[in-house]
Amino acid sequence: MIENLTKKVTRAGRWETQPISPEPFSCFIPAPLPPNPPIRYDSRLQELEERASRAIGLLEGVSMLLPDPDLFLYMYIRKEAVLSSQIEGTQSSLVDLLLFEHKAAPGVPIDEVKEVSNYVSAMEYGLKRLGEGFPLSLRLLKEIHALLLKGTRGDEKEPGEFRRSQNWIGGSRPGNAIYVPPPAYEIIPAMGDLEKFLHGDPVQTPTLIKAGLAHAQFESIHPFLDGNGRIGRLLITLILCAEKVLSMPLLYLSLYFKQKRTEYYDTLQRVRTKGDWEEWLAFYLTAIEDVSREASETAKKIVTMFEQHRVQIQSQLGKAAATALKVHDLLKKEGIISIPKAQETLRLTFPALSRAVLHLQRMKIVREFTGKKRHRLFSYNPYLTIIMKGTET
Repeated sequence: MIENLTKKVTRAGRWETQPISPEPFSCFIPAPLPPNPPIRYDSRLQELEERASRAIGLLEGVSMLLPDPDLFLYMYIRKEAVLSSQIEGTQSSLVDLLLFEHKAAPGVPIDEVKEVSNYVSAMEYGLKRLGEGFPLSLRLLKEIHALLLKGTRGDEKEPGEFRRSQNWIGGSRPGNAIYVPPPAYEIIPAMGDLEKFLHGDPVQTPTLIKAGLAHAQFESIHPFLDGNGRIGRLLITLILCAEKVLSMPLLYLSLYFKQKRTEYYDTLQRVRTKGDWEEWLAFYLTAIEDVSREASETAKKIVTMFEQHRVQIQSQLGKAAATALKVHDLLKKEGIISIPKAQETLRLTFPALSRAVLHLQRMKIVREFTGKKRHRLFSYNPYLTIIMKGTET
């Protein structure tokens, strides 16, 4: 619960008491970006920004060497969807999502998996629109939000529209909440100022810093009734892609934020209560460096594994290698397959596919994980083991 913040003003905004029954509460009204006084770039913050920039440059270099970037994007986007949703309390795993997409998710709460699946659709839509030249704008954020909540438990919480009522974080009501965002009538002005900042008004801001400031500001405004955390984290990637810092959306911070959840929330709250933008940026830039380097190492590890398995298949299977390699290529894309679906995609006979999958099982490249005799599913286990790191519920 926030205490003693009545009429308090920081460089990040002001706290105002809302005399609404049954009890008054203090809510935060953020000041427009960039911060005033400006960010203090001491030697520590400068070093963190340089290290984060170098790490992103390394990731960009690795991404340019990927034989098929779309393979990585397919899984990376789904991993981010799972992680960002887990921060909000969703318990679905990456395997749950892949099974849901195969229309085979027994025992998994469909509502939760649907939320994660919607996040994938919303993310892909936003990135596609940016790629088509559509500006990063309030309109685009609303469109993404509408897709995020469509057909889920949040479907009644004004999808695609800024909220018209008060929300809060933690607690059972605003009076005992951990944080209370601005009242509804402040949303349009605050989001309008944020949009101007994204477009370089009143001043241009370096992209990495812009993304960090914008994320924190968005989380403080909390403009929607539901889905703010997921949209706010996605906003970082959208900014980096829109301004060409990333040519491909391979950088997502949700794993870092999940692992350091308490510090993540605490540094955001200190921005509001103390105006401590520098501490937030230090945390955020450290996350950028950490996640960029890990993504680079993961991409290199996966490329090496793919090549080792390709060589293994070619060297051990002789004439049977051609079909097995086609199955291997499909597994690289989807992670999990069924024989009937693979038939549709690869246009191969059931016996040929069954033999190829059996070969891959014997080579420990593929694992059957349902234990059934019918409707069996096969996973590219070594690949999923690498990708799923950190997504355990």
